[in-house]
Formats: sequence, C-alpha cells, structure tokens
Amino acid sequence: MRALGQFDPISVRIPDAVRMTGLSRSKIYLLIAAGDLEAAKVGRSTVITIESLKAVIQARRILPSGRRKSR
Repeated sequence: MRALGQFDPISVRIPDAVRMTGLSRSKIYLLIAAGDLEAAKVGRSTVITIESLKAVIQARRILPSGRRKSR
C-alpha cells in the first residue's frame, strides 16, 4: 500500500533505465535512435517513458516454445 503522496514515475533517466531493464547504456541509446524507445530532453537530461520501456521488453518476449511473441 502506498503512503499518501507517493506515486509511480512516468519517466526515468538513462542510468535508471539501464538498472531497470538490464540493458547496456549503449543499447538504450541505440533503441532511442531506432525509434523503439520514446525519449525526451528536459534541460540537459534525457528521460525515457516507463510505458516505452515496458513496451520494448514486452515486444521482444520469447515464448517457452522458443518463438518470439508476435507484435
């Protein structure tokens, strides 16, 4: 249960995205460049939406049969 005033973030900076996904920093930047990850510049910081991170991982899931989940 969440305490009053706590909330889920809608975006994270690159180092947090790396920790959350287990992907490398360079892979995160490649996914941004390819348009697979939504990113935004806020001042000098680059942030990635949580929704976009979840979508990238979900789209690349491998089923128990070894097949990729269809997009």
